[in-house]
Amino acid sequence: MIGMNGTETARNEFRVMPANLSDKRTILVVDDDPSIRSLIVEALRHEGDYIATEASDGKEALDALRSNLYDLVISDIQMPGMNGMDLLSRIREIHPSISVIMITGYPTVGLSVSAMKTGAVDFISKPFRIDELLYKVNIYMREKSLLSADGLLHKVEQEKLRDKVRQVSATGFIFDFIERLGVSNDNVFRVIADLALKVSNGEHCAILLYDRESDEFLPKITGCIDPIPPRHTMPWPKELLREVVSKRDGILFNVSDAEGSASILCAPLMIRNNVFGILGLWKDRNGACFSDQDLHVILSLARRASLNLENKVLYETLYTNIAETFRALVTSIQARDHYTERHSQSVMQFVVRTAEIMQCSPDDIECLKIAAMLHDIGKIAIPDHILLKPDELTVEEYDVIKTHCTIGDDILTQIALFEKERKIIRHHHENWDGSGYPDGLAGEAIPPLSRLIAVADAYDAMTTNRPYRMSMSHDEAVTELRRNGGGQFDPQVVDAFIGTFRKSETVAFPTLACPAQKQHRD
Repeated sequence: MIGMNGTETARNEFRVMPANLSDKRTILVVDDDPSIRSLIVEALRHEGDYIATEASDGKEALDALRSNLYDLVISDIQMPGMNGMDLLSRIREIHPSISVIMITGYPTVGLSVSAMKTGAVDFISKPFRIDELLYKVNIYMREKSLLSADGLLHKVEQEKLRDKVRQVSATGFIFDFIERLGVSNDNVFRVIADLALKVSNGEHCAILLYDRESDEFLPKITGCIDPIPPRHTMPWPKELLREVVSKRDGILFNVSDAEGSASILCAPLMIRNNVFGILGLWKDRNGACFSDQDLHVILSLARRASLNLENKVLYETLYTNIAETFRALVTSIQARDHYTERHSQSVMQFVVRTAEIMQCSPDDIECLKIAAMLHDIGKIAIPDHILLKPDELTVEEYDVIKTHCTIGDDILTQIALFEKERKIIRHHHENWDGSGYPDGLAGEAIPPLSRLIAVADAYDAMTTNRPYRMSMSHDEAVTELRRNGGGQFDPQVVDAFIGTFRKSETVAFPTLACPAQKQHRD
């Protein structure tokens, strides 16, 4: 006889099932409430067609499932230790052919959808009528009996194939999505967190940066699918995080307490096999848990994201090193011509403000900062007797000065990272009407960012004292810019440039006298 509350007796009966009962279907009932468990088991026995086995929680149920093959599992959701949703995920991995009916005293639409998507055949709310449960059991058992062995095998293989396709599709989507981020996306951590929430159906996500010296985990990004903060956000279990760092591998962890349960998934973010951060996700409502398949997908995301971040770090390091090299070249010009230092800084400030008024993209503004600082780098090849001449230049000397645009282009030609900046520098003396140099480009053919530097460059030159002429006032320089809008300058850029002064109500840079022995050449 099967004991009312003892699972061991039930399992023993299953193992020594008499020959005349061999056609009976086997059912595993999982619930931490002994009274409900006994009610269901007794009702199933009374039906006469089923052999019922009991388990008090998810872990005990898994032990039974590893020893025996069941036709159906009836499981509560809210249980200590491994809850019903986690058990459902494990059943799908171990025995996809087993039908599962879920029972809960806290039904929600989200929970029922999650259960059905995970593989449950039905979902019943407490309190339930026992005849309703038996009806559903009979329906699913009859459906299974109508399937031949080959049909059942085919169904199992289809389920496995569907799971594999989903996993491969999710992994492929992750690779393609992160590949499109490139290496210049400053929001890469936010994108990774949002993507992790999507592919895992998680509720909350965080990226924690690991400080090896202090052994601390510092929040970098947090996100969730709703504005309600989770109970298990802080503190993260440090033992769990340290285990991820130590193993350099992902961990799936489920925790239950008096307030409910939470499912936590952590994956390491690594550069050159060193953990620099952890991608963490969790669910803390509806009893839904992450599965091993979720862990596999998030590990794929973490690895691909780590590669992207490593490339980003290498790119930024290379970019910074090259930029510093060119800044050193500019410094060498400044040692010859003190005007260049102030001029480059002024032009950079002016074009950034103009670009903001014109709503240029953040990437364009960063590009302008570099191009403005280096726009006169070609002057490194201009002889001192021309660059520093205190008098008016001859036509021949001015032709030499004009070569600084192409020389700057040549200097940057071998650096692929500065391809865009190189073109801006080459064309920053082109005129809107085509009368400029070096290529005589006109109108829209002139790179847009070159047009911004052209206006800022001219304004700063006009408002600076020269040994051979006094500087113009701000108003005089603005009048000159307006007069040449549509001729020398793009009129829209002129309007935007002048608008930066209206916005600030002051001229950002005061007129500075250039030392008598030095002279700037445009």
